[in-house]
Amino acid sequence: MWAYWLSERWREAWILTFAILLLTGLSAQASVWFALTSGELINKIAYFHHPTAPTTPSALLATAATLAAIAIVRDAGFTAVRHFLSTTLHRKWRDWLDKRFNQALLDSNHTHFHLQQSGCDGAGSVVAPPDNIDQRVQESIKGMTGGAIGLAMGIAGVILSLVFVGSKLIETSSPVRGLGFLGSYGTACLTFLAIAIYVPLNTYIAAKLGGMLQHLSVRMLGAEGSYRTEFNVLLHRSFHIAVLGGEKVQKDVNTRRYKEIDNTWASLNRVTASYMGFELVHNFLGSRIVAYAPGLLPYVDNRISLQNYVTGAELATALINECSWFIHVMPDIATLRANARRITELAAAIDSVQKPQEFYARSGPSEFRYTTQPAASGLAVNSLELLHAQERQPFLTAENLRFLPAEWTLMVGDSGSGKTSLLKAVNGLWAHGRGTIMMPEKVPSLYAAQDVKLQAVPLKDLVCLPESADEHSDASVAAALDKAGLGEFAQDLSNEGRDGQKWDHLLSGGEKQKLVLARILLLQPGLLFLDEATSALDGQAVQAFHQAIKDHCPRATVIAVMHDVASILSESGEEFFGSVLSIDNGVATTMSIAAWRQRLVDTKTDP
Repeated sequence: MWAYWLSERWREAWILTFAILLLTGLSAQASVWFALTSGELINKIAYFHHPTAPTTPSALLATAATLAAIAIVRDAGFTAVRHFLSTTLHRKWRDWLDKRFNQALLDSNHTHFHLQQSGCDGAGSVVAPPDNIDQRVQESIKGMTGGAIGLAMGIAGVILSLVFVGSKLIETSSPVRGLGFLGSYGTACLTFLAIAIYVPLNTYIAAKLGGMLQHLSVRMLGAEGSYRTEFNVLLHRSFHIAVLGGEKVQKDVNTRRYKEIDNTWASLNRVTASYMGFELVHNFLGSRIVAYAPGLLPYVDNRISLQNYVTGAELATALINECSWFIHVMPDIATLRANARRITELAAAIDSVQKPQEFYARSGPSEFRYTTQPAASGLAVNSLELLHAQERQPFLTAENLRFLPAEWTLMVGDSGSGKTSLLKAVNGLWAHGRGTIMMPEKVPSLYAAQDVKLQAVPLKDLVCLPESADEHSDASVAAALDKAGLGEFAQDLSNEGRDGQKWDHLLSGGEKQKLVLARILLLQPGLLFLDEATSALDGQAVQAFHQAIKDHCPRATVIAVMHDVASILSESGEEFFGSVLSIDNGVATTMSIAAWRQRLVDTKTDP
């Protein structure tokens, strides 16, 4: 909570904070002026028809105007300006915190990826990844920062009111019959005693109700987030649902999700209504009974004037209202605690995955060693074992694998054999296992996955990723698109889509894979991982895909996963791949392309 005030933006934070505190103090002092003037106005009204010293209309109007001016200055001046500064502080604190979370999630360590993997706590119990990260980063941060500022302002208001209003109560105090030992501080002591009993008792009740509200608020946030997530997922799988006619099943899922919202909302409404009734009763008794009771006996005994009686009651009302601030905002405090809980859970989860191997080691061995070697030695994988969480037996082993510069290796194996897992492990994106991966030094790499998801950025940025678009000219990007067969989009480099659609929805699966080819041709990676990167292309397009890489990236080391190997020959009949990495019965071995083809022949002729 204090991080923003201790950050590089501390001047901004503290200037706004001190300005808010100053206006809070002025508002408290204005309440004193308001109470004094209210007493004076009531007194002038009471003496308007006095036989010997009646109040003149001009004096009455002047006092009323003064009271109105104080109210305007306090509410439209101090309070409104304070609200503007507090919302500015809220906006800037949220902006700073949002950037911090984005920096943490989107660091070079791929924290956003690791965060979504299941892990274990210190005791070895499985811990699910945090749900609804988008809701936590946006809505919960907004609610937490706004609630925290409101809480701090309320506490400051209580303290400053005790100083300003309390001192005025003592100053205007008078003796009370039967309490002579208190001297002239009788009414002040009675007022403070009444407030000390009434407000804490009701605050305790409010805290109990607030605890119920907090619990229900947490449930509500989770239920709302789950329902929203279901709709987001629906939009991504809309085509598949339409093809399968799965609308009824999806409707049932949505109905169950919303039922949880509705049930929680019903409980929340009951508690909220109960709290509202409690708060209204508290306000009435405080302002009409508790505030007026301490000064009633001295007034009956004619020890104080009507003006002093009303002034004392107004001061007591102001103090009760300020000290009851916690009661008024307890529902907001409950929401604040719920939001803070979700944010701190996310922050703790992010902290836990800052060192991925230590995080994964809680749920299984994670002993990968990543190092570099001279570029001429290529990529090497030694003594590799891949495991699933909570399992001890590896599902894939590889003793010694070598991938030399300009060598093309085809990776084959049954579905589920671990081809993609091996590529993920080489790229530092697999959780459990052990082994040494030696990457070629200062050789850029690129991983092309089967399922291409495009971010909502201009087309040029998509082609240039992971590099900045500023590092490449429009002409070079357009040339890469043309070589990849997407020349028709070369005029849209600065656009995020066409006809109101983003590129991710506009481009077909095959076009997305051609866009990845354009990226490869532009960036010229020295190490290229193709994980079924041509699955959406036909045979001729697959040949063109590999031929383009062969022609324009002649020194690239290529490791490709393919299920359909019918197109691994060029149009001239030459082999694209020189070797094969075969995964059979959990063991990865390499062989020449000729030996692999002979093995296929032997397998088919084996009786």
